[in-house]
Parts: sequence; structure tokens; C-alpha cells
Amino acid sequence: MTIHRVLPLAAWCLVVATAPVSAQESSYADHTGRRIKALSAEETTSLEAGAGMGLALAAELNGYPGPRHVLELADQLELTDGQRRQTQKMFDAMQTAARRIGAEIILEEARLDSLFGMGAITEATLDQSVTRIAALQGELRTLHLRTHLTMQALLTEHQTVRYNQLRGYGGNDGHQHN
Repeated sequence: MTIHRVLPLAAWCLVVATAPVSAQESSYADHTGRRIKALSAEETTSLEAGAGMGLALAAELNGYPGPRHVLELADQLELTDGQRRQTQKMFDAMQTAARRIGAEIILEEARLDSLFGMGAITEATLDQSVTRIAALQGELRTLHLRTHLTMQALLTEHQTVRYNQLRGYGGNDGHQHN
């Protein structure tokens, strides 16, 4: 390689290496005004309401109906009066528990946010806080999944198949059979 080819390349590298780095705005910049930085308003509202937030998709998409949707489809599923009562009771109990857990998650997220905001976070408080939040999130997901499991046991096989058809999941019950 001749010197006249190397020199322009070296000059270009020098220009690139010494060029000022332009600041790139973070995609999180609009999060700074949040009450709790790690939770959007929608997430907070969903946690307060005890909403499913997709936490039970493993059940829902594998043939285990959720009580809210079963109630919505009660006539089409031809639920008995007893099934309707049990489903409503199950849904109400799940919602009550989910709201309680959701409130605890919000509180713990606010504490974590506050510790960082005050500059008071330590390794120990970080570990404690994140462990507590993770445990609550696991408890919430388990609650939703367990409710789908219980709901599925309350329905007949025909109702489960019909539920999945009505929800657009296909004609089978969603289970893998051996």
C-alpha cells in the first residue's frame, strides 16, 4: 500500500476519533416526570385495578380459560347458574388479591425510586428492595395463573373447546396430548 492511500485513511480516523460526540436523547427522557420512574401510568392503573396484564398468557393460550372472559362469554358457553356463581366468586377473589398485591408492588417500586432519588441506595437496600418486588411480581403472576387452572377445572371439556374457539385460539382445547 502506498503512502498516499494510507495517509487519507489515517486522517479520516483522526477526524472521526476527535469529532465531538453528539448527545443522543434517551428513549427514557419522558419517564423523568413519572411519579414512580419504573412504572408507567398504565402499569400503575393496571396494578391498582388487579388487571391481568398478560401475566396468565401461558395458561390462556394453552387452553386454560380466564374467569373474566368466561363471564363475558357465559351465554355462549352455556354456563349453568352454579358455574356462573362460582366463576364470579373466583373472579372477585382473584381481583381482591391482585389489587392488594398490586398496591404492594406500587409501594415497593415507590420506595426503590425514592432510595435512588435521595441517593440513599446501598447494595443491601437494593438487594432487599428488588428481591421484595420480584417476590410480589411472582405472587401476582401465580395468582393469575392459578385462577386459570381453577377455572379450567370448573368447565366441561366442551365449554373449554368452545371458549378457545370464541377467543380465536382454534378448534382444539389448546392442550398437547400424549
